Amino acid sequence: MIKFFKYNWQVRDEWFDWCNLLTPDELLKDRRGGVGNILYTLFHIIDVEYSWIRGIQGKDDIAFPFADYNTLEKVKSLSDTFRNEIVVDLKTILEESREELVNVSWDEDKYTKDEILHHIIAHEIHHIGQLSVWARELDLRPVHTNFISRKL
Repeated sequence: MIKFFKYNWQVRDEWFDWCNLLTPDELLKDRRGGVGNILYTLFHIIDVEYSWIRGIQGKDDIAFPFADYNTLEKVKSLSDTFRNEIVVDLKTILEESREELVNVSWDEDKYTKDEILHHIIAHEIHHIGQLSVWARELDLRPVHTNFISRKL
């Protein structure tokens, strides 16, 4: 499981580098599909990952307004900060029973820790696909996303 988190983080960092090809206006330009624009998509991925990890731990969700993180540098910094925390938390979570049911404040249903971890991974991969579509619409090469060729 940890390899897929590392994969997502590695690909995310490559998308941050890729974003340097674009102007701030292009990063914030409304686009068809997805959650609206390139920068908000990256912010959304980070926010969802952090919220679910906190949920697994029984912690309250923290709302981070996108208006406070509306530059590439701020979103990248948020990603790095949360990742440092999540790396430590994941080690504990993966050592615990992943069949334990979790209740989060934003959903009435209960999920196992294992379901949530898989959701976090799939959620990011889904949005990375959207970024790839937008990259091609801009006539730019998207980030290479093959899992197998990465040294994880």
